Amino acid sequence: MPRRWVAAVACLLALAALACEEGGGATPRPTPGGSTPTGLPGSMAALGDSITTGFGSCLVLTSCQRNSWSTGDGIRVDSHYQRLLDAGAPVRGRARNHAAPGARADALAGQAGAAVRDKADYVTVLIGANDACRDDIDRMTPAATFRTEVDRALRVLRDGRPKARVLVTSIPDLNRLWEVGHTESRAVRVWKAGICPALLANPTSDAPADRARRTRFADRIDAYNTQLKAACRAYGSRCRYDGGAVHRVRFSLDEVNALDWFHPNVAGQNRLAEVTFTAAGWRL
Repeated sequence: MPRRWVAAVACLLALAALACEEGGGATPRPTPGGSTPTGLPGSMAALGDSITTGFGSCLVLTSCQRNSWSTGDGIRVDSHYQRLLDAGAPVRGRARNHAAPGARADALAGQAGAAVRDKADYVTVLIGANDACRDDIDRMTPAATFRTEVDRALRVLRDGRPKARVLVTSIPDLNRLWEVGHTESRAVRVWKAGICPALLANPTSDAPADRARRTRFADRIDAYNTQLKAACRAYGSRCRYDGGAVHRVRFSLDEVNALDWFHPNVAGQNRLAEVTFTAAGWRL
């Protein structure tokens, strides 16, 4: 039996039992702030870049929000939104995706402002790939600047929705993409058109300069992840970091789309949802 039907039957049985015990069939009223008595959110929002918009997961190179690991409402991805729905959270129709293709950390505060206007009880953040994926390795966002922008966005959330839960995820190991794809001729052909040049330029080269560039790229991603962890800790108890779960994923080319060989496909989005949901800490 599909998991959602199982959850629905369980909920119906629970409500019936409650009616028998208390002599009534009223649904428990939400607590102030929009959450249910179990603490599950009544609304959510996603912040970030093209990864969170589901870019390229619908077989065209455009955003496909229904496949987002965070707020996706399609049938092919078991997103955070779907998992919360299955658990009985009253979030149906109240998940907003403010992520944008190409977004860097300096766009995060604006997205956070939109989440505040949504009155989101739960906010996911995945940002940083575009800060590293510049036209040239020397144009990568400095780690200190990255941290400043992330802190600015988190302040917007903390000031506007102090009781909301925030999940900050690590950045995927983009160097892994080069590792698994640089011998795949189709991927190399597409990457040469300008996909993440700071990392993927000259993808088949083993020259010292190209090896050094890839190492610098990996080091910058590590630095961003360190700053994301520290920014979440500085935010306080309402923020959870994924502990590096996304960065540790050893994904394969079967989990990226075959158009740009960069963004997660449906399988990749499911993998992201799986490894991050536990980190969010919801008691289901």
